[in-house]
Amino acid sequence: MTWKTIRLELARTPGIPEGSPSHAYILRLPLDTHDMIDRAAIKHPAERPAVRRIWPGQPDRIGVVISQRDGWAFSYEAGDADDEGVFHLENHPIRPGEYLTITETDGERLPFKVVACRE
Repeated sequence: MTWKTIRLELARTPGIPEGSPSHAYILRLPLDTHDMIDRAAIKHPAERPAVRRIWPGQPDRIGVVISQRDGWAFSYEAGDADDEGVFHLENHPIRPGEYLTITETDGERLPFKVVACRE
């Protein structure tokens, strides 16, 4: 298990056909040898799984990556009103070139590309 810093950037969408490096998430997660989230390390973390949301015209949001009964989410405040669900995080490798779908708090699902993953 190795803790990694991962950068996700908005992939192509109908409204932003070229994608956007200005819309990004920075994650700090423990990954196993297959580049999957190391569930055991998250249950007994040496450090806390973290997320930073970067969005143009808005202050950065700092939160944690949490496990939910139906997958993973980014949470910025107590309660689940601001949680952003992440599809494929539980069963998908996290390495450059891969994609994850994040459900924004307004319900919009957006694709993000893993552009960097480093120790």
